[in-house]
Amino acid sequence: MKNNSGIISLSLPFAAGVAAAALLAEPFRTALGASAAAIILLIYCFFHKGNIALFPLYFCLGALCWSSGALCPAPNLPKLAAASKMAELLERIPFAGEHSGAIIQALLTGDRSGLTRDTIKAFRRSGASHILALSGLHLGVIYTCLSKVLTPLGNSTAARWLKSGTIIIICSVYAAATGASASITRALIYICIGEAGRAMSWRRHSPLGTFCLALTLQLLLKPTVISTPGFQLSYLAMLGITLLFPRMESWYPKTGKRDPMRTIWKSTALTISCQVFTAPAAWYHFHSFPLYFLISNLIALPLTELVIISALASAVLEATTGCPAILSTACGKLVQLLEFCLETIASLPAPWEDGALHQLPG
Repeated sequence: MKNNSGIISLSLPFAAGVAAAALLAEPFRTALGASAAAIILLIYCFFHKGNIALFPLYFCLGALCWSSGALCPAPNLPKLAAASKMAELLERIPFAGEHSGAIIQALLTGDRSGLTRDTIKAFRRSGASHILALSGLHLGVIYTCLSKVLTPLGNSTAARWLKSGTIIIICSVYAAATGASASITRALIYICIGEAGRAMSWRRHSPLGTFCLALTLQLLLKPTVISTPGFQLSYLAMLGITLLFPRMESWYPKTGKRDPMRTIWKSTALTISCQVFTAPAAWYHFHSFPLYFLISNLIALPLTELVIISALASAVLEATTGCPAILSTACGKLVQLLEFCLETIASLPAPWEDGALHQLPG
């Protein structure tokens, strides 16, 4: 798809309609659905030939979609047995470090019951609490690993279809097994769109077109998710990556050579882009702002990727031939390093944290 103006023009008023409906009080939801349906019919009958009518049409469709979802809400997807099997495998592996096993469980299965309050506090105060919540980051690491593993299949048409199908199936199973949170679902939709584009090489979406298509599809699946912090933060972060990150990245031009400083700048620009767009929603929901988020993420994100990759490898080997001690020890040491770095950052003065926020003027 070379021109994405259609999906963008549809998505924005549609999402606005869902959001507007979500803001209305409970008693008005049924009436809203009936009114939206009537307005849609009127627009179709009298103005369907004019493009300007599409905007209120899509807005009303969004309102109707949310109203229908509120009247018949989709149940939360339960975690599958695969998550329990993964948890059992991880419990059998003797990772080095007192808290390493619990942190790895949280990273791979979303089970945070084994984490101590001090560990959770360190992640939160340092600005890295999103790492403990299953999100697009975790599915993205799995997607990257799968893409590299399947590279030897080649780039023929059949190979592209096989790779894309395999990636989508495995990522879908993982998303379902871990409960399909809003951010995981968003990442899965992105992966499906991207892989469909690769398999069908003649179809392409711009980053903004992909964002709008994913937003519309997820709201169609479950419109009531628009009120959840996870959904809002996930899409705001992606909006920052879509709109701001390319501009910031271009401030450090490519030289054609391997440049470690540009790699650091790219990570910095990515972190700032996400934080700028998510900060207002995070402040609204959690009344806090991580002062050292840039330092935390520059350190924590690469370490987290290494932990996830090594933990997945450990689990696969444990399920087959048995996890070698050197791998489980290395994985545990990485978790200990991650924990140490975040605890150190969390110990720094943070006047914007917790109760200090409520003591500020105004």
